[in-house]
Amino acid sequence: MHKRDLLVVGELNIDLILNQIQGFPEMGSEKVAQKMDVVLGSSSAIFASNIATLGVETAFCGKVGKDDFGEMVRETLDKKQVDTSYISSSDELKTGLTVVMNYDQDRANVTYCGAMEALTINDIPWEKAGEFKHFHLSNYFLQKGIQEDITAIFQRAKQSGMTTSLDLQVDPDDHWGFDYKKCLPYVDIFLPNEAELLSLTGKESVEEALEEVTPYVNTVALKMGMKGGLVYEKGHVTEVKAFVNDRFVDAIGAGDSFNAGFICKYLQGADWEACLRFANLTGALNTTAAGGTGAFVSLDAVKQRAKSQFDQEI
Repeated sequence: MHKRDLLVVGELNIDLILNQIQGFPEMGSEKVAQKMDVVLGSSSAIFASNIATLGVETAFCGKVGKDDFGEMVRETLDKKQVDTSYISSSDELKTGLTVVMNYDQDRANVTYCGAMEALTINDIPWEKAGEFKHFHLSNYFLQKGIQEDITAIFQRAKQSGMTTSLDLQVDPDDHWGFDYKKCLPYVDIFLPNEAELLSLTGKESVEEALEEVTPYVNTVALKMGMKGGLVYEKGHVTEVKAFVNDRFVDAIGAGDSFNAGFICKYLQGADWEACLRFANLTGALNTTAAGGTGAFVSLDAVKQRAKSQFDQEI
């Protein structure tokens, strides 16, 4: 039986991006933005859209509202050849929205979660799970409907024969109530960034944090921004430096694009160094255009941009 490459489960929202603002937003004041974009947002959707552009056969399971933003999400993913047949619509809740305010190379986000909070373990198409090679879930802390069942979700994914990956993302409440000791044994590739790993473990250094999760984790693919990335597997470290972009636009979705590059190569059977190098490249490519998917319009466009800006062949 032919198996499709990837099933993504996660949040769906639209990003309203404000660029070139006068100064960082402050309560009681008004700032003017010189540019505005409305694009596909959410960690999971950016990951799915960009990895599909890279040629990975992808399906998405999520929840939107019955509104124009929900239609925009579906249409945008459809155009990238992502199977949206597992996206359901809520009668009560609207599609999620994030207002992104970019300032210099930092940003502030305000998110309305909406329908993304209503996604549950029962929305996942388990009857089809055996048709996929890999399972990816992102942005755990914004999806309240799956939090109690997160370990069961990854257990079932593994029982269905899929390899698995997880990107927790940031906890907006800063509680970090994720039981990594129970869940991570069922996660093949854990994809945090440095700050998230330190917050999750309560440690002060990456070395201490990696040591803390070692008894429970299989493989960590750690995003380190301008320093690049590393893979940690049972005490063995593989590290690859970042690609430097001297024409920076914004970093929205850069981590998701790192994930897309990493999992793309992982599904091809590449070694950790090759996975990291490609992940660093796709993460850097992300920062050359506005929003999380602007640099991934098509595979040809990605190839041209990789060659022209980083002298890399894809």
